[in-house]
Amino acid sequence: MSRPITALDRRHRLLILAICCLSLFIVGLDNTVVNIALPAIQRDLDAPASGLQWVIDAYTLVLASLLMLSGSVADRIGRKRVFMTGLVLFVLGSLLCSLAPGLGWLIGFRAVQAVGGSMMNPVAMSIITNTFTDPRERARAIGVWGGVIGISMALGPLIGGFLVDSAGWPSIFLINVPVGLAACLLTHRHVPESRSPRPRRLDPVGQLLMVVLLGCGTAAIIEGPGHGWTSPGILTLTGLAVAALVAFPLWELRVAEPLIDPRFFRSAPFTGATVTAVCAFAALGGFLFLNTLYLQDVRHYTPVVAGLWTLPMAGLTLVAAPLSGRIVAGRGPRLPLLVAGAAIAASGLLLTRLTADSSALLLLPAYALFGVGFGLVNAPITNSAVSGMPLSQAGVAAAVASTSRQVGQSLGVAVIGTVVTSAVASAGGFAPATHAGWWIVTGLGLTVLLLGLLTTTPRAAATAARVAARFDQPTDGVRKDTASRAH
Repeated sequence: MSRPITALDRRHRLLILAICCLSLFIVGLDNTVVNIALPAIQRDLDAPASGLQWVIDAYTLVLASLLMLSGSVADRIGRKRVFMTGLVLFVLGSLLCSLAPGLGWLIGFRAVQAVGGSMMNPVAMSIITNTFTDPRERARAIGVWGGVIGISMALGPLIGGFLVDSAGWPSIFLINVPVGLAACLLTHRHVPESRSPRPRRLDPVGQLLMVVLLGCGTAAIIEGPGHGWTSPGILTLTGLAVAALVAFPLWELRVAEPLIDPRFFRSAPFTGATVTAVCAFAALGGFLFLNTLYLQDVRHYTPVVAGLWTLPMAGLTLVAAPLSGRIVAGRGPRLPLLVAGAAIAASGLLLTRLTADSSALLLLPAYALFGVGFGLVNAPITNSAVSGMPLSQAGVAAAVASTSRQVGQSLGVAVIGTVVTSAVASAGGFAPATHAGWWIVTGLGLTVLLLGLLTTTPRAAATAARVAARFDQPTDGVRKDTASRAH
């Protein structure tokens, strides 16, 4: 069982939460701040559309692939040590990105950033769950954590627009350097070291299969249109991804301590949180990718003006994210999930009418609806993932949710970006070509809504309790009363 951090007063616990959230903020910000700089990167580095997709997905894919491994290593050698190592690597990767002389270098340095980021998110969640031992206090802390994810990612386009306009696209990476160094110093001074008395064994085969699945699958989707879907290279990538998809669950069932414990998925709230995270963040990845190119390449707005157009999304996410955390802590995840799914679907539906000269009466409500939906969805994802889990498994469950977020965003950029860019010629322009992408976003929102209905019932909550009992350990108490308050 993971040993909680003890003998900390409330002020010190809140300081640790703030430090962890600061690290999450810069990692989350980097997920979306780059989107607004894509046209500038495209011009300066002569990047094709697939290259722009890789600038985003090189980061999210590496992050998704290594989150679970980093969490296990931190439990073994020390969470503070791994957390600070991640901060240093993230700062170094950010500095190298700002100096990248070409597209290939930028993509490679984005991967370095992501290696550092993978050491921060799940480790910070483990620190939080072991710092806040009171169940209700932990629920509020997790709500804050989930809210910060939404806030950081929503502010990305706005902050990025001002930085690109005033100092060029390298500045979006340089901003991470002072913030990351400050977080590293604060961690060194105020965060106590902790580790698990019985750390989980590493699962190198499972880790390799996950890398092959995510990497080859995404590469096939992004490069398929350019190389031809039946070309030998694309068929090889597809075959490797399918083989890894089949082999991964079979292997995990045989391992005593798997990378992702298949027993988790017997919990309806956990499974719902995982799929919800993939859907919501796929919608976000597609939303940001398409709107960035639309506002700057079709409407010919400057980066700062394009960022300002997304202000309704950012502003309402800022309002909705902490509100969602409070609702989840007090009433459970059902209401935020239902409203989030409906709002994302409505936003996508509005944008299926997008034209090259659509008015603000179409764009601003669509952006506002997406901001409400995305702001509400993050806290219930994290809460549902750890709900009812034993304390020793809460960090692992949260890491799976974080991994699902990154997988979702990677798939959103890859699938929606490929569908739209492949349709530009036949559709007669970029704006009408985006309609297919917006229908995908609509479907993703409806899926979130349906999952919110199905996975927040008393019967669903009972499955989480049965999963916890299988670990033969007491549950951590996070939202034990979800079932009684689901309605």
